[in-house]
Amino acid sequence: MPGVGIFSRRAVERLIGGLTATSLFGLLEPGGHSLLVKQRRAHLVLSRVRAIATVFAVFTPLWIILDLAFFPWPLWGWLALGRLAATAAFVWMALGSRNTDAVEPAIRALVFLQLIPTVFFLVAEFLLGIHPTEGFARFVAGGYQFLPFVMISTLSVFPITLLEGLLFSLPMVLAMLGSVLYGQPMVLFSSTPGALWLLLLLSVSATLAGMSQLHFMSALVTQSARDLLTHAYTRRVGEELLDMLFISVVRAKAHIAVAFFDLDNFKSINDRYGHEEGDRTLQRAAEALRAITRRNDVLIRWGGEELLIAMPFTDCAGARVVLQRLAGSNLGLRPDGKPQTASAGLSERLADDTMTWQFLVEKADRRMYVAKQSGKDRALLCGDEVLLFESRAETKTPA
Repeated sequence: MPGVGIFSRRAVERLIGGLTATSLFGLLEPGGHSLLVKQRRAHLVLSRVRAIATVFAVFTPLWIILDLAFFPWPLWGWLALGRLAATAAFVWMALGSRNTDAVEPAIRALVFLQLIPTVFFLVAEFLLGIHPTEGFARFVAGGYQFLPFVMISTLSVFPITLLEGLLFSLPMVLAMLGSVLYGQPMVLFSSTPGALWLLLLLSVSATLAGMSQLHFMSALVTQSARDLLTHAYTRRVGEELLDMLFISVVRAKAHIAVAFFDLDNFKSINDRYGHEEGDRTLQRAAEALRAITRRNDVLIRWGGEELLIAMPFTDCAGARVVLQRLAGSNLGLRPDGKPQTASAGLSERLADDTMTWQFLVEKADRRMYVAKQSGKDRALLCGDEVLLFESRAETKTPA
């Protein structure tokens, strides 16, 4: 039918519209996100884990009243014991989940949030299987079969990828399937296949909702984190990233290098040609610097015509190779057609024995200033080695 075809095409366009290959990859599995998106996602996942755990910690023990009213002893006693154990686990998750910038602990917390009711559901179904119920108590027992649907629906509030959604849904789906194979009747559903099919549809819907949240959050973080002119990270966000990167490399006892760039004679462009030409020159320079960075490097607009490249897990030799890519080229053209050049300073955590990222940036800044005072269009590297950026680039070490 033509109407169905048009509707399907529009639905697909709305689902994937505006997605780049990188952002689409980030929705499929968690490895394609930037460090900043990972941090924001970790905070959001943990905050919602705590919120849901708190809700379940309050309502889980309240069901004991129904069990006591309709189930015989010792069935209601065993179910009450299971509920109290689940409540204790939820309280522990609500109070014990600490904030972190890393995604892995946040995802582990979400895994535990799903496992607690999954284990309780399996235990409850086993107890109800060995203690048959009749009359209205049978319908109360059937209420336990709503638990997988409730828990899978909670996935919709988390920013998750397709792979994560499928993996998080799997335990509850298997638990429900195991309950059916164990012989538990689906009291509140017209058919067992229908109940399982509904659970699968809910899993898919919750996963798509979580992916939508992740896409929106990622786009919002990326937009707010970038400088509108250069598309580099803003200084505020850059400082957060430097803090996270520095903590990461210190824990790993690894290297991190910082290259600090200042465009040469940039003020004269604004004075002679106006700020619009200055902006275009700065854009071209930022694009040239972005071209020499690698996937894990971070480009930051530090201020005005100052740009900074943070290179995690990179020593002085590796950073020198990155900067050498500028040798023999330039940072775009100035309005008068001449090459735009820059002075740069390089520092590295272990080589310069810096204890904080602030000292690391300050060291690179001081070397940049020395490079500018020494003739511009060059970089001062670790050990005061000079790297010339001009077309006949050579390296030398001052006597």
